[in-house]
Amino acid sequence: MTVADVPDRDFGELQEHDGKPTLRFVRRFPHPVDKVWRAITEAEHVAAWFPCTIEGDFVAGGKLRFVFEEPGVDPIEGEMYAFDPPSLMEFSWGEDVLRFELRADGDGTVLDFSDTIVEYGKAARDGAGWHTCFDLLAHEVDGTAAPFTSVERWSQVHGTYKQRMGAEASALGPPEEWERAHGAEAEAAGDR
Repeated sequence: MTVADVPDRDFGELQEHDGKPTLRFVRRFPHPVDKVWRAITEAEHVAAWFPCTIEGDFVAGGKLRFVFEEPGVDPIEGEMYAFDPPSLMEFSWGEDVLRFELRADGDGTVLDFSDTIVEYGKAARDGAGWHTCFDLLAHEVDGTAAPFTSVERWSQVHGTYKQRMGAEASALGPPEEWERAHGAEAEAAGDR
């Protein structure tokens, strides 16, 4: 699958919320809410699509720690702000605030996700990252193997996010640690 095959509805948008830049994605999954909820909250499912492991208490006020596999990437601290199964999870991820809202939609589920970011210049980079995560989540919920790696998918969609969001929102590229771990693979996979 190339970026030309990606439905326009799958691309996230850069919005403003309370005066802060916010990435927003709305994705529909042809599965019940409970199944999607398990995929976004249970460790064995989260490992298939989220960029790191999540340690801590999944309760409002619980302290969280996000641990990355890449060497040299320090863990990120966070806190669970809201946890209301099976419809709402909101937490800090470093300086960002991630909000996952699920609602039934016929025989499926709509995920309304937002990432309130502090650095406008990383919007395109992070937009491509969340796009990749939700493509992987779709395969996890479907029980199918993704036909791409996370690095390949990110490389495929990053250029489109840069075009859609503009130069100011594309000022920051991948973190140095990510470049060290994945730079050659990303270069081979497509435009960064």
